[in-house]
Order: sequence, then C-alpha cells, then structure tokens
Amino acid sequence: MRIIGNVIWLIFAGWELFLGWIVAGVLLCITIIGIPFGVQAFKIAAYVIWPFGRSVVRREDAGAGSVIGNVLWIILAGWWLALLTIVAGVLLCITIIGIPLGLAAFKMLPIVFSPFGHVIVDADSPDAAMGVAIGR
Repeated sequence: MRIIGNVIWLIFAGWELFLGWIVAGVLLCITIIGIPFGVQAFKIAAYVIWPFGRSVVRREDAGAGSVIGNVLWIILAGWWLALLTIVAGVLLCITIIGIPLGLAAFKMLPIVFSPFGHVIVDADSPDAAMGVAIGR
C-alpha cells in the first residue's frame, strides 16, 4: 500500500514539491553560511518525494543550536516552503481521493517549519514508535 500511495503522491504533488525543495537547497547553498540550511532542504526533499512509510521524529539531543537554526530557517526559507506545502495540501484535499495525500502534505509541516532537531526515520523503526530519536 505504501508503494501505491507514494506513486500517486509522486504524480499529484511529490514531484512539484520535490523540485521546490531542490531549488531552495541550491539557492541556500550558494553561500557558505547557507550550506547547513541547504543540507536541511535536501534532507526534506528526499522525504517529500517518497513520504509514505516514513515518519519525522524529534531528536532528543537537539539543543540551542537547533533552536537558533530553526529561527533562521523560518526567516530564510521556511515560511514560503511551508506555504507551498500548505497550498499543495489544501488543493489535494479538494477531492475525496486526494484527502490522504493532503493529510500527508500536512504531516510534513513540523519538519518544514523546524528541520533542525528532527530526523526522518522508517515508519517501522523503534524510533518512530517512540516518537523520539536518540543520538542521530
């Protein structure tokens, strides 16, 4: 079922969102200061293109650096990428068939707003069940 969901997601929203995240990553990597933010954008792009079967969990060892990085992230790129994700989720929820895809788009919002201090894990892993990743 995950493969079917991912293929349908890829056709209707995944490819466009993936391209948006790749463009953001490239633009953020233009400067040396932006490279950590670009790396986060590429990490999210890998999640956005194939989201079913994976979960976002908070890292337990994330500290003040993650908070500062997330504030800068929202200022630099997070708000317009979150807007892109919200628009995709709303458009997908217009039809009954698209509701699961729209909910998947809304499920991405925590990592879209705060990528620092979060990791993407396989949904079957023990970290996903606990909701907190340690030491990743």
